[in-house]
Amino acid sequence: MSLPASLRLKSTCAALLCTLAAPAMAIQVTDNLDLGGAIRARWDVDPDRDIQKFGLDTVFLSAQYTSDTWIGEAQYRFYGRSYPYQYTKDYGDIQFAKLAWVGYKFNPDQQVQVGLNQVPFGLAPLFGSTFYETLGNVIGLEDVQQVGAKYIQQRGDWNLQAGYYLRPAWQGKGTSKGVTYSSGVSGADSYVADGSDNQERNTVVVRVAKMLELGSWQSEVGVSGLTSTLENRDTGNDGRRNAVAVHYSGKQGPWGVQLQAARQQMSPRNAGSSEVVTLGGYDGTYNVASRGNLYVADLSYDIDAKYLFGQISGVKLYANYSAFDKSADAFKTSQRMILGTSFSFNKLWIATEWLIGKNDPYIGGSSYAQSLAAGGSNQWENQLYMNVGYYF
Repeated sequence: MSLPASLRLKSTCAALLCTLAAPAMAIQVTDNLDLGGAIRARWDVDPDRDIQKFGLDTVFLSAQYTSDTWIGEAQYRFYGRSYPYQYTKDYGDIQFAKLAWVGYKFNPDQQVQVGLNQVPFGLAPLFGSTFYETLGNVIGLEDVQQVGAKYIQQRGDWNLQAGYYLRPAWQGKGTSKGVTYSSGVSGADSYVADGSDNQERNTVVVRVAKMLELGSWQSEVGVSGLTSTLENRDTGNDGRRNAVAVHYSGKQGPWGVQLQAARQQMSPRNAGSSEVVTLGGYDGTYNVASRGNLYVADLSYDIDAKYLFGQISGVKLYANYSAFDKSADAFKTSQRMILGTSFSFNKLWIATEWLIGKNDPYIGGSSYAQSLAAGGSNQWENQLYMNVGYYF
């Protein structure tokens, strides 16, 4: 896929970069408390669907507190009006929290976090190097935040994280039943055929990882397990969600490798089919196959150099592949491939990614509601995505 390069688009990009580069300052309230945030724009290009959109993506505000004993973090996000939320009238019509937790450090190697925090499962903090994230995100395993308590302990080369989560993230403001940062079990909106109405409760998760040297590779190997209750609001009966994963991450000089295999098995007590469970997030809901295997592979390369008189730095090149192989015979495998680069340009952080997907709800116009269940167009689709952010 070639990149459009019209003069009109170049001038638009330049104007937005200048806007994002306007002076901004983080506020250090005390020696322990910092307030900050980001303003991000996005550029979407899909010639097959005649899409070329460039506009404001996200505004978020954040706070971090760190002391010898007490810690905490909060982040709140705003979306709307611009693509893909052009159906809303005003910016901020979609908004939700990503994080809101407080913690206590017993010592430098032990802590507990309580509130809306990240569920410790698999490769951390994300399942690869990409900005767009993998299919693990949309099936509810990657970058998931829930409300509960998490214990973290580092002992030598071993890292243990265990959590109990009473409920998923609180719903924010939007037009859907899925208005959260995380993709999680949700009630279905009216446009989701064969949708279900479940809510996840009492999630228990354990992640154990060990650092080791494999030849010249600094590596981590780990295993994760998760189980939770799926409360069905139509039948009043409870089902279960279980997931396990094994992962490896390694670093040798500029090269990085991340690998993961996971199994997710949900047994909902739906009024209709038990082969699908509705998930939601980012102001939308969609069906996901209740049983399947997730595979992730990520290769990255860091370039330790500066360019353009030192304005460009921190360049990373990466390739990521993820697949969700569903257990139901008639359901088509979902696949996502991302080729990209991220770097800093003066005070901006930029990620540019070529997204290639098959039965992927977010790539190329395949069915949003059914791609992760029975399947969508079942053909390879592609589009270009860029995110430009000014973080303060």
